[in-house]
Amino acid sequence: MSKKQIKYEALVQAYHKDIYRYAYWLTHDQHIAEDIVQETFLRAWRSLDSLQDDKAAKSWLITILRRENARRFERKQFDISDVETDIIADNLSSTNEENTEQYWLQKQITRLPDEYKEPLLLQIIGGFNGEEIAELLKLNKNTVMTRLFRARNMLKEAIENQSARLSNG
Repeated sequence: MSKKQIKYEALVQAYHKDIYRYAYWLTHDQHIAEDIVQETFLRAWRSLDSLQDDKAAKSWLITILRRENARRFERKQFDISDVETDIIADNLSSTNEENTEQYWLQKQITRLPDEYKEPLLLQIIGGFNGEEIAELLKLNKNTVMTRLFRARNMLKEAIENQSARLSNG
């Protein structure tokens, strides 16, 4: 095996799960997530020589994935309405209580405006800090920190509203 193959396989082994998880959160579709992850790693293979710092590999892969996801919209053939998305999401609900709570929280996160959702997902799923998120999204770090704060507040408010409804219901 060549050095490039060894480096590539180590990269896939180390980051595939995180990259897939992030892709799934972006797309909400297993097959599309698998496709863009495959394309991400294919592009990573082609430009592996450009990765100078192995510590930057995860950020590099997330950047490639975000570009792949954007390309998907450039060639998108049809739009699914928000109502159809909610119907699809409702059909995925789980039966046990823990999964139901997790599902509810995930649904609340997906309802956040993209400008708040994306930094939050990069932090939760990607494990990136504010500075890394700012670099990935090409934003000021203070802007990222504000968006993360607002996203968490929106979720906190949704949880409080849900709790109030359940206790009054």
